[in-house]
Order: sequence, then C-alpha cells, then structure tokens
Amino acid sequence: MSAPAPGGISPAGDLLLTNIGELTTNVAVDGDPCGTVRDAAVLVRGGHVVWAGPSDRVPDDGGGVDVVDAGGRAVIPGFVDSHTHLVFGGDRAAEFAARMAGESYAAGGIRTTVAATRAASEDELRQRLRAFVGECRSQGTTTLEIKTGYGLDIATETRLARLAAEVTDEVTFLGAHVVAPEFAGRADDYVDLVVGPMLDAVAPHARWVDVFCEAGAFTPAQSRRVLEAGRAKGLGIRVHGNQLGYGAGAALAVAMGAAAVDHCTFLTDDDVVALAGSETVATLLPGVEFSTRQPYPDARRLLAAGVTLALASDCNPGSSFTSSMSLMIALAVREMGMTPAEAVWAATAGGARALRRTDVGVIEPGAKADLVLLDAPSRVHLAYRPGVPLVRRVWKDGLIAGPTG
Repeated sequence: MSAPAPGGISPAGDLLLTNIGELTTNVAVDGDPCGTVRDAAVLVRGGHVVWAGPSDRVPDDGGGVDVVDAGGRAVIPGFVDSHTHLVFGGDRAAEFAARMAGESYAAGGIRTTVAATRAASEDELRQRLRAFVGECRSQGTTTLEIKTGYGLDIATETRLARLAAEVTDEVTFLGAHVVAPEFAGRADDYVDLVVGPMLDAVAPHARWVDVFCEAGAFTPAQSRRVLEAGRAKGLGIRVHGNQLGYGAGAALAVAMGAAAVDHCTFLTDDDVVALAGSETVATLLPGVEFSTRQPYPDARRLLAAGVTLALASDCNPGSSFTSSMSLMIALAVREMGMTPAEAVWAATAGGARALRRTDVGVIEPGAKADLVLLDAPSRVHLAYRPGVPLVRRVWKDGLIAGPTG
C-alpha cells in the first residue's frame, strides 16, 4: 500500500478522507451492525462528520478541506474506552509479579495505590495523567471515561476528579472503590462520608457515580445507598460488579437503570436475562482476566441472549495496566468467543452506549470526527495481528491526534 498524503491540519477540522478500503461506520445495514462500506470516503466539516459512503458519491461541498488518501486501508471510529482509572500514583509491579507466581487477586490491593496517590503532588498526578491520555490517543482511543477511587478522602477524591475533568467530560466518582484504610471495620461510617461531604465536593466535577459491589468492597445495601445519593445529585449510574464471584452487582445495576455494569465475569442465568431485557450495557474487561488469571467472561453466552456489550481496558495499576483497546479486541476474540466484527463494535459503538453517547463510536453525519486509520486492509487485523501497532493515524474532532507516519 502506498502511504497516505501528509495532509495539513485545518484549524476547523475540515477533512476529506478518501480511498478507504474498508470503512466501519457502525450504522447497521442489511444485518451488518458495523455498517461496512468498501471503497469509501468520509467528509468532515468543523470537526464533525457531514457525509460517509462510497468514494464515487462524495458530495461537492465546495472544497477547502485537507484531503488524505487512505491508500486502501481500513478506517474505524475512534475507540471509546468506557472504563479506566488513569489518575493515580505509585506502581504495583511487585503485586503483579506475585500473582504470576501464584498469589490470588483481591480487592485489598487498591489500598496500596491509595497511599501512593495521597502522597503524590498534583503536578505529578497531572503529568502522569496527560502521558496516559497521550498513550491512549496514539493507540486509537478518542473517548475516555476516567474514575476517581484512589483517594478515598474528600481532598484527594476531589483533586482526582478535577484533574480527570481537565482531559475528559466522562468523569466518574468512585469514592466507593473500597473502604478507606482509616475506616477499617467501619464500612457504614465510610459510606456516610462518601454519600455526604465527599459526594458534595466531587459531584461538580463528575458526570457519573460508581460503586464496587463485591465481597471485600461494598454490600448490595451499601452500594444502593451510594448510587441513590449520586443519582440525587444528578449523576448517572455505573456499577463494578460480578468480578470476583457471583453477586448482586448486575441485578442492582439493572434495577437502578445503570448505564453499565462492568466486569460481569460471574453471571447467573437470571443476571443474563435481566441484562438482556434492560438498557444496561455489560462492559467486559478482558485485560483484567489476562492480568489476574481469572476466568474470562463468556461473551458468546451474553450475545446469544441479546445483551449489549462494550469492551474497555480498565487501565489501572493493579489488575489491568494496559491502555490498549486493540489488545482488548484480540483477547475478546481469542478468549471470549466474539467475532472480530463484534469485538470492534463493542470497543467503539458499545463503549459509546455504555456512556450513553450518540456522537462517538460511529461514523455518520452529526457525529464527532473521531477516526482511526489502520495500517491494514480490514478491522479483522486488530485481532489477527495481536500486539502489532496497527494504528497509523488518529483524528479527534477532525484534527490529527495520533501517529502521523
């Protein structure tokens, strides 16, 4: 394949991307949820898609755009990573090494990161966060959700939310990650803090509230209390659940109309039926299973039941220290029974649904021009060539935001 023309960088985000071998629009047509178009083009004005379709039907829009020849390569929507923990201090490599030597994963390791995060300066946290965001962009992720949860006190949780809000609109308050160490044995007292002054301080910086409804973290009753308090503050609901064993997380998420329940490793038949009959997205996080040697979720079972799936990285220092959505796709295909098309959809449109967004994860008129040019003729290569850096160029709002080689 010949290299694409360099193209300029229009301050308005005006672009014509043409000679696309395979375009994934995620606008379902004729039984194809990926809305695949061959020999395609995408026209962008003001950072938004104004047209997408066959190259021989590009509308005459007056010119004045940067023209980029895709050289027959594939183009997909930017990845929508709907579950990350990117603001933290410290490192847990020793914990990872211990797990690989046979120790089991438990939620208590989070407290190690809490201590390091509390000790880190704001500048250290900001610099590290921005480096992670750049890492994500270079790999094709254009929309990020970022959680708090490594402060577990009012001042640090507020700082984490404020820093996250500097780089994304999708900030999640996760003060109920685990019980803060100074509240050991007093979980209900800690929940009082979370739903009271901590929520008051963090809510202005957040869009979502989340809770880790799991043995070793918070009970169903405590979890419901956190979610109800967040909802009363105008925050949307998300749930960590069913990661370490069977539990109430998925059922609670459905009952409360949560946008998503994340992990879903251990689900009963009733959980699956409930998810299939709801608008709650099941977000699968295969990087966690890869890094903890837990069993992988059965995506085929969920898809057969009609559950809407998203894939996300859960990038965090303890259980999934990777920001690669391409790796999530490869693991979903190899280990969880998804087809490449299903996995790519889940990593883009599925993530958008988990965030209740309609302006990302798709390539259609009105959507944000968040585009990824692959150095491959097909999206299948994201699973077919695991570990290979196939993202050639990234546009965020029509502007170059990633590799330009």
